[in-house]
Amino acid sequence: MFFRIYFPDCTDLKTFINKKIFPLNISHYLGVAIMAKAKAKKKTTVSKTKEAKPKKIEIVNIVVSGQVDQDKIPLEKMAATLPNTEYNPEQFPGLVLRIREPKTSALIFNSGKIVCTGAKNMEKVEQAMGKIVEALKKIGVNIKSKPQYQVQNMVASGDIGMEINLNTLAIKLENTEYEPEQFPGLVYKLKGTHATFLLFTNGQIVCTGTKSKAEVEDAVQKLIKKLKEIK
Repeated sequence: MFFRIYFPDCTDLKTFINKKIFPLNISHYLGVAIMAKAKAKKKTTVSKTKEAKPKKIEIVNIVVSGQVDQDKIPLEKMAATLPNTEYNPEQFPGLVLRIREPKTSALIFNSGKIVCTGAKNMEKVEQAMGKIVEALKKIGVNIKSKPQYQVQNMVASGDIGMEINLNTLAIKLENTEYEPEQFPGLVYKLKGTHATFLLFTNGQIVCTGTKSKAEVEDAVQKLIKKLKEIK
């Protein structure tokens, strides 16, 4: 399923929900899924009366990774000194730092590697990275230069304004995964892009795998074009 793309050791949705190794905010995706399941209609054809126009596609999560100019971060000291941290090296080598504003989470490793998730735009990413540096300085880590980081994943969600026949897509499209008994969404890896979509019958979508807003917009337009081709 969709969650196994990024969490291959998760065998079911319950495991995904309860997973605490990486602090991704999954409430939005679960909300989309629950809403889609509740509102999905019994129609088995793509609506011909609804024009396929995205009502609103929003960035809901940006995952970035970076490196500070220190190769030894005292994670035990960080966990003992700072609030809003979680560190259990017996289970996972990284420390989780939760930032209240902007509402984000950072995964910090002893090597100085940082993974930050939860921001919805690049301005929030920049602010979160600044808060991480401030936290490191509080425990005596001398950060001389601003951490360099790269976007690893940009997740978007929205409504493409058309009902979708998931059964037909599962049959006619390649690179799909659909198990309606387990989860109401269909996973579709769109060729020619880095995007993977989670599609619901009522037109709700989640897009992941892109690294910029432009990539998201391009992938959504290509998705709509592909869906119109399916008869």
